[in-house]
Formats: sequence, structure tokens, C-alpha cells
Amino acid sequence: MHILIIEDDPKIAAMVARLLKGAGYAVDTALDGKDGERLARVNTFDAIVLDIMMPGQDGLATCAHLRTAGVLTPILMLTALGGVDDRIAGLDTGADDYLAKPFHSGELLARVRSLARRRSEVRAAVVEKFGVRIDASARKAWRDGREIALSAKEFALLELFIMNAGRVLTRGSISEHLWDMNFDPRSNVIESFVKFLRQKIDRPFPTPLIHTVRGAGYRFDDQP
Repeated sequence: MHILIIEDDPKIAAMVARLLKGAGYAVDTALDGKDGERLARVNTFDAIVLDIMMPGQDGLATCAHLRTAGVLTPILMLTALGGVDDRIAGLDTGADDYLAKPFHSGELLARVRSLARRRSEVRAAVVEKFGVRIDASARKAWRDGREIALSAKEFALLELFIMNAGRVLTRGSISEHLWDMNFDPRSNVIESFVKFLRQKIDRPFPTPLIHTVRGAGYRFDDQP
């Protein structure tokens, strides 16, 4: 999942970015509303964490501009303004959710997970495909009833495969969802994580599910 943070306080932006990256998300950050709007217009994100109180173009204006431009990415308003009127103003401009500062890290992650699921047409928290089951809320995975320990990035990659089962995922589409815009397309990071995931998801079982499509990418399927 790819998240955009628009927050003018560098310390808060860095803290939220660390929290989301620790949960396996790819994260890009903008430190003002205009730059954040530009990034949101030209890139595909699964969710946006947007501060309201920013100098120049504030979060309400940024949200309104994006909605007017047809950008439907789910938006979580993150701000020190916690009054009812402030929440109403944020939601009326097109935000999907609202979280007041200070916030609990677990609640922020839960709200981002909920918004990111909406980006994929409201999928269930627990999904099963070809004997592999994932629980997005608990960040746990099983195959044929056996729990499999995965790192945050491995889980994110498996979730992406499952949600696109039977389709070919290119390196570009994988990097877009799981890494930020600083990702080096020449690196072998994606191949390394696919290898790690295969060792856990495929090697102990008779039927391989992660297939390399030569010259195209990877496909998650129970058919060769």
C-alpha cells in the first residue's frame, strides 16, 4: 500500500512516516498543501493523511481542490482541531475520516488500513485465496491452516498478490504500491522479497502459487 502524508511539521511528518513504514506501507511526504496536491494529482496512492493547519494552502483547501479535480483517494484528516465544527468542515470538503492530535499510533494505523481497503473497492479484512488466508487487521497469514510468520513488507507483498490473484503484476505496479517514489527501479529489492515470500509460502507446500512470468512480472495462482 502507498500512502501520502501532507503535514507541514517535519517532526510529525517523520513520526507518522516511520509508523506507517514500520507497518509495511510505502510512504511519500509533502510538507505543504500545494506540493501535496501536486503529488496526489500525478501519483496513485491508496490513502492520504492530510493535516488541516498548514500555512499557505491549508488542508481544507487541498482536500477541496483534489475532490474538484476528480481525485478520489481516501483522505484521513489529521489535525489538532478536534471540535465538532472542525470535523464537520473537514468531512464536508470531501475527507473520509478525521483523527485529532494527539492520537494513539494503533488507532492511526487502523484508520489508514480501513481507508486503504476502500481504495480497493471495500474488501474484507480477512481474505482467502488458494488456501492462503490473510487477516489485514491482525497482519497475520496462514496457508492450509498453518500460520506463517512474515515481515511487514512480506505481508504487504502477499496481500497485493492475493488481491490481484490470477493477474500479472509488473515490477512497476509492485513498486508503486509497496515502495515510495525514491525506489530505484534498477535494484533487485523486489526480486529479493519475492524470493523470501516464496521460501515461506511455496517451499513447504506441494503447489507453488507465486509464478514468474518471463518478461512481464509475477502472478499469484494455483495454476502453472
